[in-house]
Amino acid sequence: MNGSAGETGGRETRAVDPAILYLGTPVVLIGTQNEDGMPNLAPMSSAWWLGWGCMLGLNASSKTLENLQRTGQCVLNMPSADLVACVDRIALTTGSNPVPANKVGMGFRYVADKFGLAQLTPAAGDTVMAPRAIECPVQMEAVVEQITPFGATNPRIRTKMLAIEVRITRVHAHPDILVDGNPNRIDPDKWRPLIMSFREFYGLGGRVHQSRLAGFPEDKFRPPAQPYSANQQPLQLAEPLK
Repeated sequence: MNGSAGETGGRETRAVDPAILYLGTPVVLIGTQNEDGMPNLAPMSSAWWLGWGCMLGLNASSKTLENLQRTGQCVLNMPSADLVACVDRIALTTGSNPVPANKVGMGFRYVADKFGLAQLTPAAGDTVMAPRAIECPVQMEAVVEQITPFGATNPRIRTKMLAIEVRITRVHAHPDILVDGNPNRIDPDKWRPLIMSFREFYGLGGRVHQSRLAGFPEDKFRPPAQPYSANQQPLQLAEPLK
């Protein structure tokens, strides 16, 4: 089919060949711990959630992946749109030294202190030995469930990628983005995530339409067993985050 107007009900479409298909997802700052105890921070936007689980897509040469494979722990720090300058400061940087060959051509440089460059504040997690970024309105502590190859037989993926499934173990949120009178629900009218679409930064506009899906209580999505409730006592870590 050629996508003519007659075949699409009067609306023209065209077959296109974009180099990337980053149609718009939230920016995530993944906090991990380096082998020397230094906190690492990496911006990415290939992430999606189901319940208290998240799937991350990462380049196989990243320092973040190396840390995830070694420690099995991370924090998914979610910056708001007003933190865009912090995120952009650590773009094209890596915690790997030397810089991986596949990143050299894109202009990446080695930075040991990513938090310092971003001008964000690291803080220890409650359930993981990975850093939270205090300024981010949402911080999700997580442990790795599994790591699998992604796109290994796909000729349109230019470098080795991996899919990392993580399980959320604790969620921290700034009080000013919570629903009034409900301390366990994030208010979508107050939460303004930073969005990346085709490598450019965007924010959200206002609500565009009443949602039928939002017509029943959000708690119906909560599983019967709640092993990671907000009132769970923090785990005792072997040593403090450096």
